[in-house]
Amino acid sequence: MTSGTPSRFCSLLTRVLLIASLTWPHQTFAQGVAQGAAPPAGLKVTKCHDRPVPQLEDVTEKAGIRFRHTFAPEARYIPESMSGGVLLLDYDRDGWLDIYFTNAPTIAMALKGEKARGALYHNNHDGTFTDVTDKAGIATPCFAMGGAVADYNNDGWPDLYITCLRGNVLYRNNGDGTFTDVTAKAGVADGRWSTGAAFADYDGDGFVDLMVANYTEFDLEHPPEFGSVPTCKYMGIDVQCGPRGLRGSGDSLFHNNGDGTFTNVSKSAGVDDAAGYYGLSVVWADFNNTGRPDIYIANDSTPNYLYRNDGKGKFKEIGLESGTALSEDGGEQASMGTALGDYLHTGRPSLYVTDFSFDYSPLYRNDGNWTFEDVGYKSGTGLPSILLVKWGDAFVDFDNDGWLDLILVTGHVYPQAESLPSAHGFRQPKFLHLNQKDGTFCDASDQAGPALLENRVSRGLAAGDLFNDGNVDVVIEDLEGSPMILRNRGIANRHWISFELAGTNSNRLAIGARLKIVAGGMTQTEEIRSGGSYLSQNDFRVHFGLGSATKVESIEIRWPSGATEILNNLAADTFYSVLEGKGTVPPEQVRPKLKTSKPAP
Repeated sequence: MTSGTPSRFCSLLTRVLLIASLTWPHQTFAQGVAQGAAPPAGLKVTKCHDRPVPQLEDVTEKAGIRFRHTFAPEARYIPESMSGGVLLLDYDRDGWLDIYFTNAPTIAMALKGEKARGALYHNNHDGTFTDVTDKAGIATPCFAMGGAVADYNNDGWPDLYITCLRGNVLYRNNGDGTFTDVTAKAGVADGRWSTGAAFADYDGDGFVDLMVANYTEFDLEHPPEFGSVPTCKYMGIDVQCGPRGLRGSGDSLFHNNGDGTFTNVSKSAGVDDAAGYYGLSVVWADFNNTGRPDIYIANDSTPNYLYRNDGKGKFKEIGLESGTALSEDGGEQASMGTALGDYLHTGRPSLYVTDFSFDYSPLYRNDGNWTFEDVGYKSGTGLPSILLVKWGDAFVDFDNDGWLDLILVTGHVYPQAESLPSAHGFRQPKFLHLNQKDGTFCDASDQAGPALLENRVSRGLAAGDLFNDGNVDVVIEDLEGSPMILRNRGIANRHWISFELAGTNSNRLAIGARLKIVAGGMTQTEEIRSGGSYLSQNDFRVHFGLGSATKVESIEIRWPSGATEILNNLAADTFYSVLEGKGTVPPEQVRPKLKTSKPAP
């Protein structure tokens, strides 16, 4: 994020670069001051043309979403700028995605013992949602940031892990519409200021483990004084302090013991972050097709981590040597959100990382053998949002043409930025990049409907098919005010296919499974992942756009257990349920039946 950036801004005397003659998507900036890598000479934003652009319609009010995130108007302390994760999960296993929004109090509220309410919305299957937070029992878990979803005990019900300032919360799904706080019993409270989290089965024992990124030490009772030192200033004005000037917290890896408890193995596994970097988001992915999930952590204002899973419970940090730790010119960036996707059809996931204003967001193209090249500028994704503060992101095939597109949201950290013309406002727009099938993207941000152009203070973003119509939608949580439900209206006559997996020897939600499909002359790959974006959770169902293809010739599933399964000749425009070792099955064989709730005593 953030204000690691004030300290970088202080280096402008030696790193000032003027970006002139750029064509910006939403407004024209005659000139901008960039800190970090200079864009290549003559580079311009490539607009989309001669292709249909899917329309993303704001249906928040129509859907019945009334949630509002608590907001401190001056945001005098850094925790007041960081919350806003959105989690998509089918908590009642009815085949329709539900939504959980995190919330956090102001520091003043927290000191008085007051809490801010999160919200769980049940999908009514008709385009609307109902607030079921009180029944579920998850209204006020903590000073919440974001979280992740997984079935940690393999009972078929997705559980919620909420990251917090001063102690995280694990909610076990009871299967009756309610959740129970099992944090103490499970041993995953952590107790520090946690931000990103993600689950994966790193040792192949059939139970998902938990990686947690922690941010800074923050004394709630004695917070750093607003504007008090150079790292608490931005463009000459007083702002909140941090993360520079604050001590980093280290990270945590919790091994799942298979009995409902976890053991902290961070140090022995080599992922404890002894350097104390400022962790914000974490994802697991099999970056080199070894069959083992690796870890990537986006760190604010410090180098990012790529932990290679070497087996036997050990990881080796290879961020610098892999090319994923720093910017193209070797500088630290204020990394925040992470998006993973095989946008080139190489069979390897690449990595897009959002960051602060006056810096581009890198796109680390996965070239295999643990090497990556930053193609942020070359791909066309780095330039359009360079002057803005970037957060949640996702690779999504919005137009169902079989090629992954990219969406990201923005919003400044400092409300005080509203008074600085060069900061481009506190509220900022969103960006949509459509895949041009040649390694580059065009900018369709101002062609996909008015919602993307609306200036907001956005944070988390999650993608999933909310309406079960074969088009992937987006849910965005803002720091200030209401969230945004963007319904994807799709492109006519484009086909798709979707898979919901359930493990038997593997973990129940099949987190870490790798799917490869062949259809219409294209091969696409995807993994099932927990966590990602910024503090958020995407749909566990795996969606593939098929273009004009009306069937999938073959799908290969590599399960987390190591087993491989191949299915052939599947019709398009269908949701499939796949049970490990059994092939496609009726949905009721992969989803448990909702239990009848007992009335409260």
